[in-house]
Amino acid sequence: MNHMNRREACLAVAALAVLGGKTFPAQAERTNDPEKENLLSNSETFCFDHLPVTDLPDGGTMRKVLSGVLVTGEYVEVHETMLPPGKMPHPPHRHRNSEILYIREGKLEFLNDGKPEPVGRGGVVFAASNVLHGLKNVGDTSATYFVVAIGRPTASS
Repeated sequence: MNHMNRREACLAVAALAVLGGKTFPAQAERTNDPEKENLLSNSETFCFDHLPVTDLPDGGTMRKVLSGVLVTGEYVEVHETMLPPGKMPHPPHRHRNSEILYIREGKLEFLNDGKPEPVGRGGVVFAASNVLHGLKNVGDTSATYFVVAIGRPTASS
């Protein structure tokens, strides 16, 4: 099992601390024109219950929290997903951006470069850039988790 190093763990905790008591509005989607991208330069708080909910084909839901470019240049996207028992949000895949997942509730299996690893409530997952990964709800109840994606989501394979 690969573990996050101290720096990665601190970054994950810092990113997730923002989500602990505060949430942000759904921001404008990324465009192909950097001049028109949503610049995340203002601090704000918004009620989680007012975030837009999208129904997913697997029976789950997704709440977009924020997406845009930080003033330091990184593209960031945050969302919460509710995944029904026995479901996967999508097949295992890899992409350029890195992801940090915080498991709010449920029992999941994280596929880490082909190796299944259990992760449950309060667990944190780090999916490194271009590493094959996947997620499945292996519990008897719905699982809910936040995703903090950092970097452009361009698929690499």
